[in-house]
Amino acid sequence: MTDTNAIIERLGAVFVESFHIEVPSADLDLLESGILDSFQMVQLLLEVEQRFGYRIKLEDIELDDLRTLSRIARLVAVNGAAAGAALAPPASPAAA
Repeated sequence: MTDTNAIIERLGAVFVESFHIEVPSADLDLLESGILDSFQMVQLLLEVEQRFGYRIKLEDIELDDLRTLSRIARLVAVNGAAAGAALAPPASPAAA
């Protein structure tokens, strides 16, 4: 089973690095709170694809899947595992 808490942590880092926003809670509604707008939602999908190594098919997701870090983490865990993606964090350059 994939560790959704680790995925949530990585998603939180995506928000800090890409949007310069610290999400205060994994269950905060990112749309209702105004943290994400439609443009940022597209950028988020691209970031998730790049960082988790699999392609997201838009027909496979619902808007509600993208409302909270918890829901996005479940989406990544289910779809990434189905796609055979490596969900472990990338190795640091120093470890190579």
